[in-house]
Amino acid sequence: QVQLVESGGELVQAGGSLRLSCAASGRSISSYTMGWFRQAPGKERDVVAVISRSGGSTYYADSMKGRFTISRDNAKNLMYLQMKSLKAEDTAVYYCEAAPMVFTIRLTAYDYWGQGTQVTVSS
Repeated sequence: QVQLVESGGELVQAGGSLRLSCAASGRSISSYTMGWFRQAPGKERDVVAVISRSGGSTYYADSMKGRFTISRDNAKNLMYLQMKSLKAEDTAVYYCEAAPMVFTIRLTAYDYWGQGTQVTVSS
């Protein structure tokens, strides 16, 4: 079982940048497809970006392409989400999640997640 803790969320102005981090413990994240998901008030949790176990493959939701970059450091058991050109609609709680299977963007495949970190973008 893997435990996940997100950090880095804060209040930022539109157009600004943030880097979210996800620290894992309990097991090596090298065994997991990792992803960032987000949930805005009153909305469902949606995929933001996903990275394969080796880091060789990534997926981004359309609205994040070109603005967000997902990365991972298996040796340090860390995952990151670099966000730039932030918009008010990026405001949400961001969750780090782990799926013990091959590359997938299906939320239901992710068995582990952290407590989330709040990102608020002011316009």
